[in-house]
Amino acid sequence: MADDLGDLWWENQPAAASSPEPSGGEEEGDTELMQQDTASVPEPPKETKQTKQRKISDILAKSEPKPGTPGDLQKLIKDHYSGSRSIVELEELNLPDSCFLKANDLTHSLSSYLKEICPKWVKLRKTHNEKKSVLMLIICSSAIRALELIRSLTAFKGDAKVMKLFAKHIKVQEQVNLLEKRVIHLGVGTPGRIKQLVKQDGLNLNPLKFLVFDWNWRDQKLRRMMDIPEIKKEVFELLEVGVLDLCKSESLKLGLF
Repeated sequence: MADDLGDLWWENQPAAASSPEPSGGEEEGDTELMQQDTASVPEPPKETKQTKQRKISDILAKSEPKPGTPGDLQKLIKDHYSGSRSIVELEELNLPDSCFLKANDLTHSLSSYLKEICPKWVKLRKTHNEKKSVLMLIICSSAIRALELIRSLTAFKGDAKVMKLFAKHIKVQEQVNLLEKRVIHLGVGTPGRIKQLVKQDGLNLNPLKFLVFDWNWRDQKLRRMMDIPEIKKEVFELLEVGVLDLCKSESLKLGLF
């Protein structure tokens, strides 16, 4: 563990043997003909999950990329809790506009985006000396993506200590120990592992100043991180362990890269 631093007949039944037509036989015969007519039309094939996903991917592939906005996150929060919260509670979940940083318009590299939203980074990292904490978290969908983001941070991070915060090949206790021993300025990882570190008191969110979502990047299936159900679930669980409260107090700023 280094400093530079988780996609689907009913066969026609033989005609009933002829028998004396009972009372109302004409009606019964009509019914039988209707059944046969219905049986002769095969049901349309059902869409499999794979077919549905392929159609979604085809649509996304042909559509123009659209950058995420703070309103997108606000809507996801409202939709996620709409079935379990009252109207008053939902209103309390609305984040103030002031907690959002300018979103990436798809023209930035990660380093150029971070320089724009955090122009005083050098001063901040020089004054940060608290262990078990970071100044900035970058949340993404997988360990592989986290490594890509860490490599693209060179122009921004300077002398900052960067830590990998994902589960792949790294035990949570190893990360807890490292956070206890060293001053870390910037963490890059997945929401599930970061949430686990917070719940085990290995990571204190109070000194956190910036939380950046890797919002616009798409995987091979053209899914963004919030299009993946398990990742979206972990993001909301992370928000609930203190992130939302910090946003409301305006001590934490959110960015969508």
